[in-house]
Amino acid sequence: MTVLVTGATGGLGRNAVEFLQGRGRNVRATGRDGSVGKTLAAGGAEFVALDLARASRSAFESLVDGVQAVWHCAALSSPWGRAQDFLAANVKATQGLAQAAVARGVERFVHVSTPSLYFDYSHRRDIDEDFRPAHYVNHYARTKAEAEQVIRDLALRDGGTRFVMLRPRGIFGPHDRVLFPRVLRLVRERGGRLPMPRAGQACIDLTYVTNVVHAMDLAGRADVASGSVFNITNGEPTSLGHVLGAVLGPLGLDFRLVAVPYPAVDMAARAAETWARMSGREPTLTRYAAGMLNYDMTLNIARARQQLGYEPVVSLADGLAATVEWIREHGKDYGL
Repeated sequence: MTVLVTGATGGLGRNAVEFLQGRGRNVRATGRDGSVGKTLAAGGAEFVALDLARASRSAFESLVDGVQAVWHCAALSSPWGRAQDFLAANVKATQGLAQAAVARGVERFVHVSTPSLYFDYSHRRDIDEDFRPAHYVNHYARTKAEAEQVIRDLALRDGGTRFVMLRPRGIFGPHDRVLFPRVLRLVRERGGRLPMPRAGQACIDLTYVTNVVHAMDLAGRADVASGSVFNITNGEPTSLGHVLGAVLGPLGLDFRLVAVPYPAVDMAARAAETWARMSGREPTLTRYAAGMLNYDMTLNIARARQQLGYEPVVSLADGLAATVEWIREHGKDYGL
């Protein structure tokens, strides 16, 4: 069996490639980082250099030719950027890839979406898959929701390719380029002082990357309706402060969470965004990022448990401990 992994040079994609190879499956991988692509090729994957946001129909069909499954991890994931870039990377690329999969008779298409599309600057716990906010908070959330609709439309029209969508929350672990790298950078820049709404008491869900890959594997095999969507987390809601302590403490990094009123943080984010629109530079703080630090947000994973048979294979405590060891081993990559 050959599986195509998109976004293979990112954190989730690299873990997906390693998982599949560990189970004897052939992997065709594509991603934007050529240096990581060389590493994947050296490890036995077939690496195809391709910018999905600019790929032609023939390029998409060539990419999926001969594969039995697609694990679509690629996306433009950022709280800031141009609308047209998010549209190209998240909607048009997904549409082109999914249509090619149908045309070439690919059996399974696992699409990695995001729970960011739920966020609406409110405290929300136990969110199920059917919830929708009145408005999407940024281009990323909106275009990921539009990409899901592309998948649903194809699932309704075509019976040959089975589509399954996952919304994993707060992915962390080996090869992470987002969550803890940003935290460690802030700790260095601020001398260990971390101003934060509610002093880090926001209740959040995280997902260790091995659990996300496990869910992708289940989604590629489960007998579920095409177009189904599932929340994925570790199923262990906790506070942001606890997570920071579990990683920064064992690393020997001194830090202090300083409570800052959320209205003041929101005002600073609004000012930063205004300046960004004038200067053309990415803001140092966005309203979305500020809100994520302030509001509780946890997901209900009952549907994944019932229909996919999903249960986290790595606990939150073990995942955080493994992440500490990874950071220790790759300290130079994290500026340590």
